[in-house]
Amino acid sequence: MKTYLFKTSLLYSSPKIAPSGPEISRQIEVLENASLYKLAEAIVNSYNFNFDHCFGFFSEIVEGGHLKSERKYELFTDLIEEGENLEPTGAGSVKKTKVKDVWQNIGDKMLFLFDYGDSWQFAVELVGFSEKKSYQKYPRVLRKIGRAPRQY
Repeated sequence: MKTYLFKTSLLYSSPKIAPSGPEISRQIEVLENASLYKLAEAIVNSYNFNFDHCFGFFSEIVEGGHLKSERKYELFTDLIEEGENLEPTGAGSVKKTKVKDVWQNIGDKMLFLFDYGDSWQFAVELVGFSEKKSYQKYPRVLRKIGRAPRQY
């Protein structure tokens, strides 16, 4: 089975972090059939954040890109399917969509928006592929650059 190697870079979260600060990134390896939900959990955990807010993946990687994105996947879609009384956003499911269905080529990027209130924004770029090792647990963090800010 193939694995996907992602570089996740913290872009912006007002007022906590300015977009021009030092690089804060993580390299993460996940299985190709991992859901976007599992990828989101791995990203959030790699920055030592609590995985306690809604989130989404969006094709536009600019501030406010989630509003303009043609391709988007949000937890809200799954919550609606589970019976929550929320407005539909037109986004795909993060629990049903697999990593391999969103990223196909090295260099493909998506915006990951975590916590719509604090607006933690990350660029998620596919940087390579590898093969699953039977003795390895996935997802896993391969590299950390910079110190993650405090979530709260």
